[in-house]
Amino acid sequence: MSAEEQHPPDDVQQHLRMVQELLARQRLGEDLANRQEMNRQGLGEGPLHREHLGEMQDLLEGMHPADIAFVLEALPLEDRLFVWNLVKAERDGEILLEVSDAVRESLIETMEPEELKAAAESLDADELADLAPNLPPEVIQDVYQSLDPEGREQLRAAMSYPEDTVGALMDFDMVTVREDVTLEVVLRYLRRFEELPDHTDKLFVVDRDEHLRGILTLENLLIHDPEMEVAEVMGTEPVISFIPEDDASEAAQAFERYDLVSAPVVDSEKRVIGRLTVADVVDYIREEGEQEILSNAGLREEEDIFASVWDSVKNRWAWLAINLVTAVFASRVIGLFEGSIEKLVALAALMPIIAGIGGNSGNQTVTMIVRAIAMGQIEPSALKRLLRKEVGVALFNGVVWGGFLGLMAWWLYGNWQLGVVMTSAMTLNLLLAASAGVIIPMVRSRMGKDPALGGSVMITALTDSGGFFIFLGLATIFLL
Repeated sequence: MSAEEQHPPDDVQQHLRMVQELLARQRLGEDLANRQEMNRQGLGEGPLHREHLGEMQDLLEGMHPADIAFVLEALPLEDRLFVWNLVKAERDGEILLEVSDAVRESLIETMEPEELKAAAESLDADELADLAPNLPPEVIQDVYQSLDPEGREQLRAAMSYPEDTVGALMDFDMVTVREDVTLEVVLRYLRRFEELPDHTDKLFVVDRDEHLRGILTLENLLIHDPEMEVAEVMGTEPVISFIPEDDASEAAQAFERYDLVSAPVVDSEKRVIGRLTVADVVDYIREEGEQEILSNAGLREEEDIFASVWDSVKNRWAWLAINLVTAVFASRVIGLFEGSIEKLVALAALMPIIAGIGGNSGNQTVTMIVRAIAMGQIEPSALKRLLRKEVGVALFNGVVWGGFLGLMAWWLYGNWQLGVVMTSAMTLNLLLAASAGVIIPMVRSRMGKDPALGGSVMITALTDSGGFFIFLGLATIFLL
């Protein structure tokens, strides 16, 4: 029984384990050979080595490019390059599109210009545009010259649109039909294709000048009389279409709202120039989600988990430096109240609670606001309304949970005044966290910046310093 039969193609974790097992066996064979003082040339020609290579190549050949990409991302650099060299050259382009940007760079660095050119030439124009930023300029120029005029125009168009627009996501592989032909003609036309473009659930109906006239779903094509004309059976409802300059996030929301599988992309004169598919949208949503998580933690870009120490340091140092400054500032805030802490040691035990809960509450708020901004659910004018709402939530939580902590402090230390200070400090710090959680992402969004970037770091810094100052300040005033 073959590996493909034993393990379903979608069991990517199983494929990863199989690759890791084969790599381990390969290393074990090398170790045994080294003990026997065999030279590397002799090892490379040994039957055991060839058997392992054959098993690995058979396994990779039966895997989807996305699964191979997952495996490559999960392997250390040395193993990753070993497996990459076993992949068939004609699949290089597809796999390079699937891997993360950081891993893609590590693979491209090992490839010769001719290999890169061959990989790029195997891709469609829209796919090539995605890969182009990572390729050497001379490779892109060679590939561009090898394209036909239509391909050159498509590549030029795909690369001209800014990131996060529909134009940067659309593809050019689609099927258009005329409205004045019969369904039988359309069916004969479709039979000339070896396969339809992926995610084809509808055909775009155009006139002689490629202007969009409507859509013909495959369902209508199949269930109506073949002698009927396209114009008679194509949908009468308004067609959901996009222009290349449309925001990609808004297009993603439209796909979700209307359960779209594909949609036409038209120019300013309503001529069909491409299409957007659910696969493009899902990829965009996933990448945006990953970027938001990284930004919220203060990471500048996606990082290869097996990257060199120096590469990881460069990616992380900026916000760590900011965090260091804020931590020093928080320590100086505590230093201002050293005398108070010496007189009432309970303050040292209780103040982390104020800062910790404030930071958690602030991060909840900033996460909700960033998500709403990304979904296009709030406008800058909603700042005051959102601020009132979050302040109300913080006030309620502060009174309830701050009151609980106040009672706990009273019970532990037998000091009711300390309990009142605890409740007041908790409430004030939650109000500070709520205000910052709304204002920081809203202001960054209004300035055209990423609202998620460093949000968690800034909120934590503010609630730590603010929480310490509020709690120790109130304690100094009312307890000492």
